[in-house]
Amino acid sequence: MKNNYTYIQLYLRIATGASYLLAGLDRFGVWGPPGSPHVSWGSWSNFMQYAGKLMFFLPGNVAALLAGIASGAEIVFGVLLIIGLYTRIAAIGSGLLLFTFALCMTVALGIQAPLNYSVFTASAASLLLACLPGYRWSIDALRSRHTSAY
Repeated sequence: MKNNYTYIQLYLRIATGASYLLAGLDRFGVWGPPGSPHVSWGSWSNFMQYAGKLMFFLPGNVAALLAGIASGAEIVFGVLLIIGLYTRIAAIGSGLLLFTFALCMTVALGIQAPLNYSVFTASAASLLLACLPGYRWSIDALRSRHTSAY
């Protein structure tokens, strides 16, 4: 029996991409102010307090820089995964980014925190997505068809 991952890859791509995008935007208050329903951070300052806790072993300005880079990357990776552009690169990047986040959570808060929030699972999902042979219903697939026509 031939395996067909067409629908599963689409589901995995959109679900992981949306998770990265929505979490990244929450840090900038896009979904509402702190304390609003379904809002984790609601502001950059709230997120930075948490990031400082996770990166306690780094100087404050380095932790702030890394938190900014990671947040921007998370938003970009989320968009790329949803639309299916540079999918494999975005999947590898987001998987490694979240794995790093999980390790920081483990060091700062213990192993239960990243396990409770499925951080390792989401990282593994991204890395699994990177291993799939193709991404139907993506810009990558359209670009591949277009370039192979010449």
